[in-house]
Amino acid sequence: MERKVRLEKVNRKNFDELIDLAPFKSQYDFVADNSFSLAEAYANIADGRYAQPFGIYDGETPVGFLMIGYNISDDDGDPEKFPLLVNNYLIWRFMIDKKYQHKGYGKEAMKLALEFIRTFPCGKADYCWLSYEPKNEVAKKLYASFGFEEWHEMPDGWDEIPAVLKLTR
Repeated sequence: MERKVRLEKVNRKNFDELIDLAPFKSQYDFVADNSFSLAEAYANIADGRYAQPFGIYDGETPVGFLMIGYNISDDDGDPEKFPLLVNNYLIWRFMIDKKYQHKGYGKEAMKLALEFIRTFPCGKADYCWLSYEPKNEVAKKLYASFGFEEWHEMPDGWDEIPAVLKLTR
């Protein structure tokens, strides 16, 4: 059966099924709960910031969750120490449900996420960044396969490893 992986913006009709998605218990420390992520997106949008949560679907079946941000404000970190916080895109959340892991959905969804980001919905940017837990070797390998490179220095107070992808050439 042919897969039809796509991203769908979170809306009133699909948020319940996306909240129900979860990684394996052993991965709970690697990614925030989807309901928390949706609340965080709403709070940021209410503050005038950009946050766009998506469901990752195979046809009509939800298989994961993704959230993209842009231009994280100064109160979320020091742009002097981590300049990518300003005027760049962020893959804020990325998770594949435990039932659909190790089937290629992560790779297909990351490709779609980067295609969306490269439409520059909030304006041009030089970089896309993300971060991951040091123990999450699967995420590290996936992100590196798309060209993300670890940032040379962890910002103060961070326990996740930031990685950066140059969007423009």
